[in-house]
Amino acid sequence: MEFQDKQSDFLQYLFTKKQKESYLFHEKHLAENFVQELFDVLFIYHLESYQSSEQLEYKFNHLRYQLHTLINKVSTSDSIIKEQVEKFFDAIPYIYDMLLLDAEEILHFDPAAHSKEEIFISYPGFFATAVYRFAHQLYQQKIQILPRVISEYAHSKTGIDINPGAEIGKSFFIDHGTGIVIGETTIIGNHVKIYQGVTLGALSVSKDLASLKRHPTIQDHVVLYSGATILGGTTVIGEGSIIGGNVWITHSIATNSVVYHTNQIKIKDNNPFPEVIDFVI
Repeated sequence: MEFQDKQSDFLQYLFTKKQKESYLFHEKHLAENFVQELFDVLFIYHLESYQSSEQLEYKFNHLRYQLHTLINKVSTSDSIIKEQVEKFFDAIPYIYDMLLLDAEEILHFDPAAHSKEEIFISYPGFFATAVYRFAHQLYQQKIQILPRVISEYAHSKTGIDINPGAEIGKSFFIDHGTGIVIGETTIIGNHVKIYQGVTLGALSVSKDLASLKRHPTIQDHVVLYSGATILGGTTVIGEGSIIGGNVWITHSIATNSVVYHTNQIKIKDNNPFPEVIDFVI
């Protein structure tokens, strides 16, 4: 009997918890739909969608309503919600211009890119950057939860994890992008290029130091090649530096530096190898 009572209590607890999770899951989907529709209306051309500027205005009003609904879940004041929605949409022209600069940087430096339209439609790095810039605006407005939910949507679609709190300058170029991690207090300057697998992370700190700068600063015109790991809030990568693949950096690097691993190459001859090569995929 005691076992049945415990089981009944547990099932009631689980049922209540699932109801709450179902609500949160619904809000998560609303946030994902909002950011995808916003990206599409800015960068994806649908011939049938907008035959006039009035139709485009109607779409933006619909997006305003969606954002109002989402912010309503984390705020109780209708006047504050309206103010937050208008502040976000007032920033959209600026964000749009920043994203055009990002696309121009990709088009200029990536020989595989043939047009901005190709970048808008098919480049995961551009999509992740766009969602970051939307989420960062919401983060700056001190809206709770929503910026991170939006960021995780881009993470799930692209494999690129950019915390909305990071500060990223203009003409930002992510090439390939899979596995990139950019932490909350990272500062990235202008004309920075980052390749796949780069981590801009924190050295281990206790929770009570979470408000401090924990992630590195990357100055203007820096290139970070694939697999580079750069850690620490006091770590600064100087302007114009090139950081080679798979390096591990926990201290500052001077302006115009080149950091890379040196390779040791041995030429195979007819002599047997000194040790057995054991390689399994």
